[in-house]
Amino acid sequence: MTSTAASPPILQFTDVSLGYGDFTVLKDITLNVARGQVVALMGGSGSGKTTLLRAATGQILAQKGTITAFGQDISALSAKQLQAMRQRMGVLFQQGALFTDLNVFENVAFPLREHTKMSEIEMTKVVLDKLDAVGLRAAAHLRISEISGGMARRVALARSIVLEPELILYDEPFAGLDPISLGITAQLIRDLTNRLNCASIIITHDVPESFKIADHVYIVGQGKLITDGSPDQLSDSTDPYVQQFLHGKPDGPIAFNYPVTPAFEQWLQQRKS
Repeated sequence: MTSTAASPPILQFTDVSLGYGDFTVLKDITLNVARGQVVALMGGSGSGKTTLLRAATGQILAQKGTITAFGQDISALSAKQLQAMRQRMGVLFQQGALFTDLNVFENVAFPLREHTKMSEIEMTKVVLDKLDAVGLRAAAHLRISEISGGMARRVALARSIVLEPELILYDEPFAGLDPISLGITAQLIRDLTNRLNCASIIITHDVPESFKIADHVYIVGQGKLITDGSPDQLSDSTDPYVQQFLHGKPDGPIAFNYPVTPAFEQWLQQRKS
């Protein structure tokens, strides 16, 4: 694990509220992510984890507060500036989002073809290097239909780092993986963060693997930031929400049902009419 207390934040949320239309998903969120850190954003299903990722990439703007990436206020960026900022980020999407008509090599090479003028020789070297980092150099020629789900997740990981981003966002990187692939993927995230000296954010609800590699953990729920701290600090927490989440207890403050919202009430009234 890396100590980054003195590093300026690559991504910073200050007193941020996020939502869609009139519905606020999260309120008063403050968090910092520095270079060299693996930060886990955790919470139950529907707690707002992916909303945080969308805000970090500028897909949605804060209802309140400030979000800065690389020292820039995201809400003040023009479309061209926002595009330039996103090129400094890598995103591993929840379902991988690979192009099924392209082979493994071309999937990883896609960002290089879109954003650089690299020669084919240079591109081959870079892509094979990134595939080697995820253990799939010899699978470069295979079609996506010819590889397993776990391998596809690693191809998507190689694509997310091919431009050597300064910030990598992983949306549920452990979902659907077998125990071996899960452990390998978790260690890859840690190793790549160290190797690239970037910042990594994991959106997840997988406690054991995240706690093995994370420097800092933020837990969201009930529409707010419940707590944050190192894995050791959270393991020792007596907060009922934290204890229920970490240990998967059926009884506690975490509600199973999605909360009733004004939008739902309006929809239901229209249905009844």
